[in-house]
Amino acid sequence: MSELPRIAVLYGGPSGEREVSLDSGGAVLRALQGLGLDAVGIDIQPARLQQQVVDSRAEIAFNVCHGAVGEDGLLQACLETQGIPYTGSGVLATALAMDKWRCKQLWRAAGLPVTDGILLRRGASVPDLGARFGWPLYIKPNHGGSSLGVSKVTGPAELDMALQTAFAIEDEVLCEDAIIGHEATVGILDHRALPPIVIETPRAFYDYTAKYLADDTRYLLPSGLGGTLDQQLQELALKAFAELGGRDWGRVDFMVSAEGRPYLLEVNSVPGMTSHSLIPMAAKAVGLDFPELCDTILRIAQRRVKHG
Repeated sequence: MSELPRIAVLYGGPSGEREVSLDSGGAVLRALQGLGLDAVGIDIQPARLQQQVVDSRAEIAFNVCHGAVGEDGLLQACLETQGIPYTGSGVLATALAMDKWRCKQLWRAAGLPVTDGILLRRGASVPDLGARFGWPLYIKPNHGGSSLGVSKVTGPAELDMALQTAFAIEDEVLCEDAIIGHEATVGILDHRALPPIVIETPRAFYDYTAKYLADDTRYLLPSGLGGTLDQQLQELALKAFAELGGRDWGRVDFMVSAEGRPYLLEVNSVPGMTSHSLIPMAAKAVGLDFPELCDTILRIAQRRVKHG
């Protein structure tokens, strides 16, 4: 293995996904150190990030900071001002991926299938959502991840609480049509779509508990959707990622209707790297264990920097 420069693994941060990011960062850091690489961990503090990077003497950053700062372009912009190369997508792609509404507007303009939805703003009047979408529907913060603040609303009595929960997190809230069917996800690694995974949970939907805490969430790999639909999901994932200008690695989430039609939900530009996470699961299915996955992501970024 050729020698690599000192690597700063960036994790933690101030968002609601901090604990997940700490888990991801710890796993990546151990993996890189286990490969004999010179890696140090940084629990980022946005106001001190530039100094933290300088103090680490790192020459490249492996970003596993989920949510605000790490996944919305701010961290990426900070690293670029310092001339520090980093893993994953750049400023614009990460900012777009974090903004669910504007991301879907871009996909819709490109002719890609997305769920129907509208953007609600704090203080503005709320239309008759039941009449527009029927029940159930989803209410979610427009930014953020890990399903924080997301509610599945099955009737009018639940709507006010769902809106309060989402608006407690941010000023823009997305209301979306609920597609009844399968939730699926496709990882992307170096311009390649990994095998789709179908997610099943006994909970109302794939929420934070189902993602990180529950032991009864099922991950189907092979997906059980059939080869034709698997291929369709992989092709759509690559197109959706490319439309945002994504690079290196990421994950694209879908709903697949009972009729077998896929709808794009969102892109994760810094996917989870915990024991429950989906990218490591899909990578393992194509022969990459966790340390090899981490090494691959790092080397993609290094290669990109070398070739400009």
